[in-house]
Amino acid sequence: MLTDILKDEAVHMKQSANLVLFAVIGMATLLIGAILAGNIGTSCAAQERTVESRLQELEDREEIRQLLKDYGRFLDQRDFASFSQLFAEKEGEWIGGMGQAKRPKAIQKLMEDTIGKNTEGISMPNFHLFTNEIIHLRGNQADATTKWIFVVQGEKGSPQWVYLGHYEDSLLRENGRWKFLKRVVHADIPSDKTLSKK
Repeated sequence: MLTDILKDEAVHMKQSANLVLFAVIGMATLLIGAILAGNIGTSCAAQERTVESRLQELEDREEIRQLLKDYGRFLDQRDFASFSQLFAEKEGEWIGGMGQAKRPKAIQKLMEDTIGKNTEGISMPNFHLFTNEIIHLRGNQADATTKWIFVVQGEKGSPQWVYLGHYEDSLLRENGRWKFLKRVVHADIPSDKTLSKK
């Protein structure tokens, strides 16, 4: 009788131990599953943010390229009212061989008083060409450099290259649009120093 009782107790203890083991294994499985699910969710969220940030960067670069093109288009059309609106409202600044101006209204006046009146006697028609833009984005601000070529109509109507230079730009996003914070115009051939001696 005693032997049977001990056997029954042993079986009962074994069954209890198995139940505890199964419970531990079940809890561990649930915990591991939760951790993996959390990691996968975090990874997906991080990937989504990366895609969004990359798309935003592409859009910013394209809008800045359009800003650079609009600058040349309005300049060649002598549309200085539209030209001036490419600059930031409060701190937008243009610096070049014809002078320096800050804020859109002052920039418009400088352009009208110089290029608009053709104070240098440049032959017409004439155009600006742009190339080799390099853009560095920094959130809502950016820096850029661009090569420019100034071409006029020469003898016998053929195009004649007059200047080669580059722009150094500081840009910012203002009211959701990219604007020039500062544009500095440099002449490379002939150089700024050569022109300043004239």
